[in-house]
Amino acid sequence: MNEIIHVAVAGASGKMGREVVKMVLADPGLRLVAAVARSSGGIDAGLLVGTERCGVTVSTDLETALEGADAHVLVDFTTPQSVMANARIAIRHRVRPILGTTGFGPGDIEELDKLCKENGIGGIIAPNFSIGAILMMRFAAQAAKHMPHVEIIEYHGDQKLDAPSGTSIKTAELIAQNRQELRQGNPNEHETIEGARGGYYNGFRIHSVRLPGVFAQQEVVFGGFGQTLKIRHDSYDRAGYMPGVNLAIHKAMELHGIVYGFEHFID
Repeated sequence: MNEIIHVAVAGASGKMGREVVKMVLADPGLRLVAAVARSSGGIDAGLLVGTERCGVTVSTDLETALEGADAHVLVDFTTPQSVMANARIAIRHRVRPILGTTGFGPGDIEELDKLCKENGIGGIIAPNFSIGAILMMRFAAQAAKHMPHVEIIEYHGDQKLDAPSGTSIKTAELIAQNRQELRQGNPNEHETIEGARGGYYNGFRIHSVRLPGVFAQQEVVFGGFGQTLKIRHDSYDRAGYMPGVNLAIHKAMELHGIVYGFEHFID
C-alpha cells in the first residue's frame, strides 16, 4: 500500500520501544501518531529517544493515546503482564497489534485472533523480529528432519524476565513439527542438581543462560553418530530487529486475524 501508515508505540521508553520510535520517525512511509510509556509522560517522543522534537507527546495511558490518534497499528514491546490488556484495547479501537512481547499461551493467541477477525483487522505476534534469527529457526527445523537428537542453548542478559526465551520456544515448536517425539539421553539418567538437564520439550532440552554483559544469542546443537551440527545466531544491537519490525508494520495492514511467528513473512 502507498499511503502513510500511522504507528502507535507502547513501551516507548523501553530499550526496544525507543528503537521502534526512532525507526518510525526516520521512515517517510510511516508516521508516529502516539507513544505510550508509564514513566515518561509529557515529554516529546523525539526528545525521549534523543532526536529532534516530533510533535507527539508521550502519554501514560494507552486508551487515552489511541482515542486521540488515528493509528493504524500498535507496536508493543512492553511486558507479559500488560501486553494482553494493551492488545485488547488496540483491537477495540480497530488498531492492528504488532506484539514483540513474549509469554503468550495458545488461549491468548486464539482470543486475539477471534477479536481481530470480529473487528475486521489483522495482527502479528512475533517472539523475534530478527531476520537472522528467523533463518536460524528455519535451518534448525530443516536439520531436525535428518538429525533428531537436538538441544537448544539460549543466552540473554540477567534482567530478562522469562525463561526460556520466546525465540527458543518458537524454535522448539518448529523443530517438533519435523521430528517425532524422542526422549533423549540415558533412560536411567538422574539429575544430582535439579534442573541441570534444562527444560523438557518434546523429548529434548532447552537451556537458558542469564548473565550480565550478554545481549541475545541462541545455539541449536544437533548430534549424530560421529558428528555434530551447530546452528547459531548472535544479536549485538536492538537496531538489528528494526527491519523486521518495519516489514511487520506493512504486512499487518494486509492481514485478517492474528499471525503467530515472523517466519511467515520471510520467503
